[in-house]
Amino acid sequence: MKQSLYQVPEYNQEKINTAVAKIMKDQKVEKDLRPGMKVVIKPNLIMAKPTSIPATTHPMVVRAVALWLREKGITDITLAESSGGPYIADYMKNIYRVCGMASLSDVLTLNNDFSSKPVNTAEGFKNHSFNIITPIIEADYIINICKLKTHAMTGVSAGIKNLFGVIPGLEKPQLHYMWPDIEDFSNMLLEIARTVKPDLTIVDAIDAMEGNGPTGGTSHPLKLLLGAKDFYTQDYFATTLMQLDPNNIVMIRQAVERGLAHPDQIELCGDPIPEGLTQFQIPDSIKLDFSNFMPGPLGKAFAKIASKVLKSFPKVDKEKCVGCAKCAESCPQKIIKIKNKKAVFQRKGCISCFCCQEMCPAKAISVKKAL
Repeated sequence: MKQSLYQVPEYNQEKINTAVAKIMKDQKVEKDLRPGMKVVIKPNLIMAKPTSIPATTHPMVVRAVALWLREKGITDITLAESSGGPYIADYMKNIYRVCGMASLSDVLTLNNDFSSKPVNTAEGFKNHSFNIITPIIEADYIINICKLKTHAMTGVSAGIKNLFGVIPGLEKPQLHYMWPDIEDFSNMLLEIARTVKPDLTIVDAIDAMEGNGPTGGTSHPLKLLLGAKDFYTQDYFATTLMQLDPNNIVMIRQAVERGLAHPDQIELCGDPIPEGLTQFQIPDSIKLDFSNFMPGPLGKAFAKIASKVLKSFPKVDKEKCVGCAKCAESCPQKIIKIKNKKAVFQRKGCISCFCCQEMCPAKAISVKKAL
């Protein structure tokens, strides 16, 4: 697997353009292109966050990709994403504006088709079909541009996790509800990835996020752009750059076990791996549920015995809470209510998916252990 890695010290359009052009050359993308094809760029626009917060794909990276495609004669370029809220025009228009994507209208089209269609999956999948946003279904070529982050439920968010954004907004909690266990949820993510099959994945790690990602963490710049066609192996590689163990990330471990990721076949091209990389802080939810990191059968046995004692739950800070109801909207179990303009959490029924923490714009939700 040819893995592109280029050092980009800052969000500078010229430097990003140069790095993206090198990635495209390494990955031989031009050979994939043909006149008149529909190219869809799938960024990470999880919620309305300005570019100063490393929660979403930076628009400069998207612009660089769109400019390169236009230089190669591709003009039908659409940016398509379903964020964490409602998949409707007004909501997505605000997402595009706040995340800086509205500035790209000169080089691509911002998706305005908010329909979706069911797509049957391969034989043997636990999910027999997925409802997927229409631009992804109709694309001839999909470029997945993710932001490298830690994640409260999955541990890491990169190429695989970014494809959860092809599921229409408020249908995502339904999949959390169906698959609350991390093993099953990770399998579901892999089944989405294997259904969508992006042609190229670029990882925006110029500035990345650590701690309570994917939205409430803090900046941890790697000053890197990564690119590969094999995004499963690239996720493994990106996790090592975070100085985390990929085998502790369930979806990546599953990808290795199923022969989707091939970490022993990485052929690095571009710049060398920077020296002095420091470990990313992991989310509070994972720190508290440390049974996930216990080895083999011991970890499974311990998890069964102590799951109720060690399970972590979201907790709201009433002083920070603004009563916006984003947490209640995103909760797959529908156990969060807004009373007196404040969120009220019910522990019974909580599956610890931390969608509420993920979607809270005020960072009013923390993680608390049961004991």
